[in-house]
Amino acid sequence: MNEINEYNCAVKHFLAKDVSIYSLMKKHKPLLLKKRRNYFIHLCNSIVGQQLSVKSASAIRGRFLKHFDNLPTPENVNRTDLLTLRSLGLSNAKAKYIKDLAEQIISRNISLNRFGKLNEEQIMTELTKVKGIGPWTVHMFLMFVLGKKDVLPIGDLGIKKAIMLNYNLKNLPTSEEVLNISRKNNWSPYNTYASMYLWKSIDED
Repeated sequence: MNEINEYNCAVKHFLAKDVSIYSLMKKHKPLLLKKRRNYFIHLCNSIVGQQLSVKSASAIRGRFLKHFDNLPTPENVNRTDLLTLRSLGLSNAKAKYIKDLAEQIISRNISLNRFGKLNEEQIMTELTKVKGIGPWTVHMFLMFVLGKKDVLPIGDLGIKKAIMLNYNLKNLPTSEEVLNISRKNNWSPYNTYASMYLWKSIDED
């Protein structure tokens, strides 16, 4: 199924199941799920962007990519010393995380080429072997790199804030409450779309 057809199926689903998400989908332009290649680069980008503003993360990603002629590989990252990575703007911890990712791939402890055959839980198990990659980073990878349609980042602060505002809650929901709201309103099998439009609803743009 192509991106437009998948989106249209999600619209019909939320029209029948949850008018709040449906209203957000009609208010904003279509947000389509896309599958991307070169998983290593996207994972590096995710690590770089952790706990940074969009502007700061973009600047460091730019320097990181330029240093490797826009094609960082596990091998050339592994050969790069920590001081060089630090000079690109990476914190000491993030430099170590990216090096660990490269080493795990080179040692074949993680096989990115197998991801197309694995389910979300298996990919979570694989990627969280890497220092610095936790559930949130894996959720972002599943959604925005692999294009998985049924991912719910229950620990994401933006999702919690958007749910509080759109569902008239007095307080930020807990992660468990986010999961319960998804189940109550039948977001599955389109949790990713619900998440994207919840984020969009609090986007300052």
